[in-house]
Amino acid sequence: MIKIKCMVVDKTRSPFLKDGESFYLERLRRYAQVKWIEVKPVKIKKGRSDRSILDAEAQAIERRLEQSDFTVALDRTGEAYTSEGLASWLNRMAVHEPGWATFIIGSPLGLSKDLIGSAKKVLSLSKLTLTHEMSRLLLLEQLYRAMTILKGEKYHK
Repeated sequence: MIKIKCMVVDKTRSPFLKDGESFYLERLRRYAQVKWIEVKPVKIKKGRSDRSILDAEAQAIERRLEQSDFTVALDRTGEAYTSEGLASWLNRMAVHEPGWATFIIGSPLGLSKDLIGSAKKVLSLSKLTLTHEMSRLLLLEQLYRAMTILKGEKYHK
């Protein structure tokens, strides 16, 4: 069974997005082992640089990672897939990687360059700029879609 971990910085505040996350997490759990991990954000304070905030968040993320995690940083500079391509990649992951496919979504500032650089894969959901909360919902929907593609089910048309 495919093992998927979603590690996100902060909680989802928007109620409609939170409902969507719950909806797709429940559906996704029919096909895969799934963990949802929220990492506490670093407060943005006057005089503190974006880099220092991102570095502190990266350290908090890294403390939650396991050695066997296959880390996938979500960033607009990453590789973009079709839904079928994502399904195929996930299937290969399940066969060749013993650990969790760990998708990491940052705060409104994104992810630190060091964390992106150390990830085993960098994935882009779109060339469009998305909020970090919207990215979570989009990722969950596409992971669910990928699972239905692999199972040959009707959801993906």
